[in-house]
Amino acid sequence: MHKIIIPPIKSQGIKTKLVPWIAALIPHKAGRWIEPFMGTGVVAFNVGFSKALLADSNPYVIDFYNAIQDKALTPVMVGTYLEREGDNLRNAGNLGSDHYNYIRDRFNEQGGPLDFLFLSRAGFNGMMRFNHKGKWNIPFCKKPDRFRKGYITKIVNQVIRVSLVINEDWIFAHNDFRDILPQAREQDIIYCDPPYHGRYAGYYGGWTDQDEHDLYEALRNTKARFILSTWHHNAYRENPMIHTYWNHFNMMTGEHFYHVGGKIDHRNSMIEALVYNF
Repeated sequence: MHKIIIPPIKSQGIKTKLVPWIAALIPHKAGRWIEPFMGTGVVAFNVGFSKALLADSNPYVIDFYNAIQDKALTPVMVGTYLEREGDNLRNAGNLGSDHYNYIRDRFNEQGGPLDFLFLSRAGFNGMMRFNHKGKWNIPFCKKPDRFRKGYITKIVNQVIRVSLVINEDWIFAHNDFRDILPQAREQDIIYCDPPYHGRYAGYYGGWTDQDEHDLYEALRNTKARFILSTWHHNAYRENPMIHTYWNHFNMMTGEHFYHVGGKIDHRNSMIEALVYNF
């Protein structure tokens, strides 16, 4: 497999390390790659499909990638913006917090793909979280020198690599999964990475028992092939949805370690599951 394309948007729980595992399951590439829970897009950018339908409940993710596709946001624009706002961050009061909060408030008022990118890269611990009103509420990472030249170059290169993958046959949609999954056809491959049941879902909106049920029914009835990422169990408990729904299909499991402070936290290691119907 080629070197993994890392997306410019960051989010906790990103599937970068699981991409080879997911890609190895794909039976064919004749149809579209469909994701109703796109997230950062890391899986879509690495599986090699020429056609894709990518949706998310988070409108800012969709706006960001639509802007890249339409060339309303270019690598040059990203570099110029991050150099300017990086300087402002470096020179701002309260060790940069004043400017981070300014960008956060502007984003919460106006939106905008560049401010979204800034918050994604300057927020605490690479997290993406919104409150119940849909407002960004991740605190500053407390690194006023966050956007050094090398870091900006890294982000710009990520935008370049993503822009080379996205083509006119890719569709980015701000839609609910219930609207997206019925569009799948027999030759398509669906990949689902929904919020994990029983775990905090502040990415953009919540996840309920009814959501899990509706997802199961949609995947049970689709004519397309699908792969679902979920959690199987950790040291403390099992995912009850495995026995309720997902053990009706094929399943692979593997351990996924979480890093805290640069170290592996074995207490919070989780057994991940890939559920599939082929």
